[in-house]
Amino acid sequence: MALTGKQRRHLRGLGHALEAIVQVGKEGVTDGVTAQLGQALDAHELVKVKLGQATPEDRHSTADELAARTGSELVQVLGRAILLYRRNPEEPRIQLPG
Repeated sequence: MALTGKQRRHLRGLGHALEAIVQVGKEGVTDGVTAQLGQALDAHELVKVKLGQATPEDRHSTADELAARTGSELVQVLGRAILLYRRNPEEPRIQLPG
């Protein structure tokens, strides 16, 4: 599911007030980080991820890897924060604009 520009803007507005739930540390993207992010996406649909200063990879490649591993859409990379979205198929909480 590819997001339109209008949908991305809407999600960025919602994500502005969010606190980071998941943090990527010096180990980088591990199976544990991926599992924790998957659970957070199931529960919240829109999740902010914080990259630590010692994260080994580039922030954009880390964001792409997290999105690919969790089957989510990359909404935004801003500084050391990544915003990811994955719609919950059973109980969608966020209504995206058409």
